[in-house]
Amino acid sequence: MMCLRADGCFVLQVEADVFRVEGEAVILDFPWFHRQLVVRSFLFPTGSFHIARSNETGGVAYEGEEGRVQQRGRELWLLPAQASDSGVYTCTYRNATLCVTNNVTLQVYESGSVDVANVSYQMSLVPGQRLEMDCPLLSQFNHTEHIEWYKDPSPAALRLGAADSSYRGGVMPLVIPSVQQQHLGLYTCRLTVQVDSRPYSATSALLPEPSTAQLITSCGGPWLSLTVCVCVCVCVCVSSAGARPPVIVSPVNGSVFESAHGSGVELFCSALTDCQSADSTVVTWLVDGQSVESSYLDRRAVQGGRRVTRVQDGCQVELRLVVIAIREEDTETELKCVSQNRAGRRESVTRLRLEDSSFTWLVVGLVAVSCVLAVLSIFLWSLLRPRAKPDYMLARQSSSC
Repeated sequence: MMCLRADGCFVLQVEADVFRVEGEAVILDFPWFHRQLVVRSFLFPTGSFHIARSNETGGVAYEGEEGRVQQRGRELWLLPAQASDSGVYTCTYRNATLCVTNNVTLQVYESGSVDVANVSYQMSLVPGQRLEMDCPLLSQFNHTEHIEWYKDPSPAALRLGAADSSYRGGVMPLVIPSVQQQHLGLYTCRLTVQVDSRPYSATSALLPEPSTAQLITSCGGPWLSLTVCVCVCVCVCVSSAGARPPVIVSPVNGSVFESAHGSGVELFCSALTDCQSADSTVVTWLVDGQSVESSYLDRRAVQGGRRVTRVQDGCQVELRLVVIAIREEDTETELKCVSQNRAGRRESVTRLRLEDSSFTWLVVGLVAVSCVLAVLSIFLWSLLRPRAKPDYMLARQSSSC
């Protein structure tokens, strides 16, 4: 779901909340947001990411490449995190024609005061069932092989794979071959990570909640109720009541543009919308489902020249696409005109096609043959035409000395 703010920036559904402990390395990487940008073909080489903390117009106080708080591309690194870092963070992506933003809430707990009730969700397992618990932090860091699992209240790491242990696993994941009552408790994954050749710790906790850690005899047999990690997502949007989605007037959906080999073609993506939404209406071209910059036409096609003109029924937003030197490989290429505002999205598909060269050569051949035949006819007529006899006689002239 995409919503539109008053400043013209589209808002995507918020990320899942992030819960960490102070003193650890934390990376805010907005994975769902980045995935949506890829799926919607919003990423452009000229685009940029900016991460800011809510209610701080100046953004996050970055401390350079060696500082504690660093923005690296689309990620915010806290090396290490502090309890004061808790808050709502906004990641904004901008390119020449688009602005998209997303939020994530970070809660950094002080050491020893982690409220695990805020990071739990319930799952039910049959006693005797095999359980595998992953450590979700591994994908974010270049980690060492030294990964340990702990089960509260014991301060000692679990003995994975020991003869007298019911736990299995190596680096990943933690495996309980047969879940029983004694396995309920808070599980913590702890690893050492390397950031710029400096070691940091990182942990992730999985919790079977004591209040629900009991045998349940319903559902035809005994069950164990386990509780691990909870996420709550909220999206606050600007109402789109009264707004209308844009109407694409050009190109006509299903149309075909023909051009001779080696020649260029100029196309216009034109959408009609109300004038209040004209500035925030997104108009763009896609080539076979990809942005022009990331498609195979990157070096031979360019889009630009966005123009807004007032017409009788509202305002028309127009974006030009120029393809230089049509080739054989461009035959049946799908070009999609996409227009979107806060009320909806519209698409229109057109295709490129080479003109039939056989017909062209046939016409050229007929003209050439006609010219040759005409010249040959004139020559033969001039050579074989009958000659008229002269109407006078030549007299012999004699002279005397």
